[in-house]
Amino acid sequence: MGKKYMAGAEPFLIKKGPVGCLLIHGFTGATHEMRQLGDYLAERDITVMAPCIAGHGTRVEDLNETRWPDWYASARAALDELKGMCETVFVGGLSMGGLQTLHLATHDRDVRGFLCYAAPVYVRNWKLQLFEPVMRNTPLLKVYRYDKGIADDIKDKEAIKTHVSYDKTPTACVLSLVDYMNHVKADLGEIKAPILIFQAREDHTVHPGNAEVIFKAVGSQDKQIVMLDNSYHVITVDFDKQTVFEKTYEFIQKHL
Repeated sequence: MGKKYMAGAEPFLIKKGPVGCLLIHGFTGATHEMRQLGDYLAERDITVMAPCIAGHGTRVEDLNETRWPDWYASARAALDELKGMCETVFVGGLSMGGLQTLHLATHDRDVRGFLCYAAPVYVRNWKLQLFEPVMRNTPLLKVYRYDKGIADDIKDKEAIKTHVSYDKTPTACVLSLVDYMNHVKADLGEIKAPILIFQAREDHTVHPGNAEVIFKAVGSQDKQIVMLDNSYHVITVDFDKQTVFEKTYEFIQKHL
């Protein structure tokens, strides 16, 4: 029996031309946050695949059973599948999906270019910094299993109404996400492919300074940052989404 997904969290594939783009959703989020971008690209003959990352799109308890290697394995499997369909492939990801995009970029030399939408490689959160050692080294983690949801950092209030995400966040998964950031950050210099980095100035989830850290660390010669002025974190559905869509397509066209 197949998985029972939340409405709007189903993985999707839109088969079009020989150029493909993998779109990876964020931590505790769902494919819904990549759907409008996917439709925009598909209308321009780009084949689009958006996987549901392990532990996501079903129940938050399922996420609590996974860690970052599981999330990466989901993205890796989807990329391999898309490469089997398309002659040329790009990868883009939002938030943790952007972190996964960077991870894929450190290993995969066959992808033509990478797009990071509000990708984190470090966390600036005093509560997490204060309590992380306690969480890791005491039984408190077994008691404090869930924190509030984090996936609705959206300026457009209408977009919040239809956003699909978990309303809780597994604490152990947050710690795993921090480990994942540290793992990927150490290898950013290995990235040589063209990369486009999007970041909102008013992001409350990923500190805007992450964009500059990524930009300086990657080994790519062809790299650019696009700063957005009228969005919060989930930039693929927020007020600046049209800019995100257009510049994504321009990047793909430029690197064919």
